[in-house]
Amino acid sequence: MIETLTAEQAAAWINDDDTLLLGGFIGSVVPEAIERAIGERYRDTQSPKNLSLVFAAGQGDGKSKAVNHLAQPGLVKFAIGGHWGLVPKLQQLATDNLIQGFNLPQGIISHLLRDTAAGKSGTVSKVGLGTFVDPRIEGGKINQSTQQDWVEVIDLCGEEHLFYRKLPITVAILRGTTADYDGNITMEDECLTAESLAAAQAAKNNGGKVIVQVKRLVAKGSLDPHAVKIPGIFVDAVVVCDNIKEHMQTFATEMNPEFVGIRADLGDTVTRATPVVEQQLDAKLLIARRAAMELKSGSILNLGIGAPEYIAQVAQQAGVLEQFTLTVEPGAVGGTPQSGLDFGASRLPQAIIGQDQMFDFYDGGGVDQAFLGLAQCDQLGDINVSRFGSKIAGCGGFINITQNAKQVVFCGTFTAQGLEIEVRNNEVNVVSEGRQKKFISQVEQITFCAKQALINHKPVLYITERAVFKLSQEGLELIEIAPGIDIERDVLEQMAFKPVISSSLKVMDSAIYQTDFTLTIK
Repeated sequence: MIETLTAEQAAAWINDDDTLLLGGFIGSVVPEAIERAIGERYRDTQSPKNLSLVFAAGQGDGKSKAVNHLAQPGLVKFAIGGHWGLVPKLQQLATDNLIQGFNLPQGIISHLLRDTAAGKSGTVSKVGLGTFVDPRIEGGKINQSTQQDWVEVIDLCGEEHLFYRKLPITVAILRGTTADYDGNITMEDECLTAESLAAAQAAKNNGGKVIVQVKRLVAKGSLDPHAVKIPGIFVDAVVVCDNIKEHMQTFATEMNPEFVGIRADLGDTVTRATPVVEQQLDAKLLIARRAAMELKSGSILNLGIGAPEYIAQVAQQAGVLEQFTLTVEPGAVGGTPQSGLDFGASRLPQAIIGQDQMFDFYDGGGVDQAFLGLAQCDQLGDINVSRFGSKIAGCGGFINITQNAKQVVFCGTFTAQGLEIEVRNNEVNVVSEGRQKKFISQVEQITFCAKQALINHKPVLYITERAVFKLSQEGLELIEIAPGIDIERDVLEQMAFKPVISSSLKVMDSAIYQTDFTLTIK
């Protein structure tokens, strides 16, 4: 018989100095009720204290939910996270040197959980070489107070690899949908399974506890064994949450059947093109249109947040989206990836696998084309999306994806903070230049290492609304310019360095700037 607890009773299970694995992705499969209760217990009793937190993906709403509940001085002493952008309170503790910790690649953390469960000393991978995670650069440390090392360079078969130490999990706090009285957990209403199984095994094999938040309890033997995602032998207790606000499918959506593959209607299942509607030709749409021209029929894709999100919309309106398979790093295969606080979920996915399994596929080179954001770029072609001054955004899955996808396309506006452009007579006019330059002499942190990409002969493009660059042995090379753009005023003067200018520099396809845009796939 599984032990059933309230969220407050579950919080009382946490001891001082525990290492907590917090499951979830943004707001998906996040055990919100339990995390809220732990935070409240500490505010009321100053216990538990000195916790170490481990989370593979970003978990939070950028304000007060998920990991933000636990981000209190004294409650946390250490944290390892893949993405920090949605936990501003924890960021502040790190910035103020009140905690120690690391920002490690999301895929590495999910694999560390699995390797920890298997009794291994850690994870060996090439992921992170040449980036800020490499111990010869920063070692993934979040601040100056972090003195210990978690990553080291090793030689294996004559090649450099990184070795990441195992995670000493003592409590895993997870979420599912249904539990039976033996503790078996199904996840039929959850849009992701994330790293839940690996996390439960890691805690259990380390002599720790596993607590799972669910919606309901059912009789023993009533669950389909094929549907059980966390077997009861790994579960110590369940918390039945009857407050839908603390068990939403995502932090934006209470419950959407299409996020678990159930159509809202029983009509035709064929994906149809969205009728073309008149859209404002802003910078992000122009970037997405140019990026979409790189799409190759049959490709397995990963689309990042920001400008890359628009690529799927462009492809759908052009009636070609069904020629590709879109994937999302926490585990959704196929369907249409969502955005904002729904990011991680996909509408009508073909399958949902574990996050650690998805990163097996990603790290092995399974993604044909990855389209990701461009926050800072330097003359070498290095990209930073992970840290800006005191703001710790975190790398998330960016390092895994960009290092291992067969082709990488970075997408972003040329400048930021106030950029306004307009299209007149199929030409681009910069109405107001952004106050912040994105092409700088040296990135603040290396999230994508151009040198590693060149070693691996990876084709890399950098697409903006006014210019396209490619990665070459000489660094960033300008290969295309938008019609109407003055190369000196609008490109070179807005960069902190002078790129290589291609001898075959050409004008970007004029179709990008027309209302009735059509897309021909290679």
